[in-house]
Amino acid sequence: MRVFWFLLLTMVVVVTAVTLAVVGGGGSAVLQDVPPERFTDPLPTARPVGRADIEALRLPMALRGYRMVDVDEALSRLGAELAERDARIAELESTLAGAQAAAVTTGTDLFKQPGDRPAAEPADRADGTEEDGR
Repeated sequence: MRVFWFLLLTMVVVVTAVTLAVVGGGGSAVLQDVPPERFTDPLPTARPVGRADIEALRLPMALRGYRMVDVDEALSRLGAELAERDARIAELESTLAGAQAAAVTTGTDLFKQPGDRPAAEPADRADGTEEDGR
């Protein structure tokens, strides 16, 4: 019977010591508190987002996958970047279309390089027909 009480008391002392060590009751923290993993936006703010930025994007994991708030934040940022890029493309396309329309009405060549000589105009033949034989 004495052996039983001795083993029981020893087990209680060991369990108490391990519990205090894990919880940190001995004055030194064995298991330190770790701050929760938070999303830090690595996407650049001073320049447009590129492919390498998207490939480098790593979202923190949660208990059952990714944290919805972090994913929504990253997707809204990417959506804003794409909308800005689309608006810029549309602006440039409309500017190009206006320049092309102006070139057609004035007869200027948009692709003429500075210093190029104008192409020779087809001359009428002496017999009154054009060069193509009409």
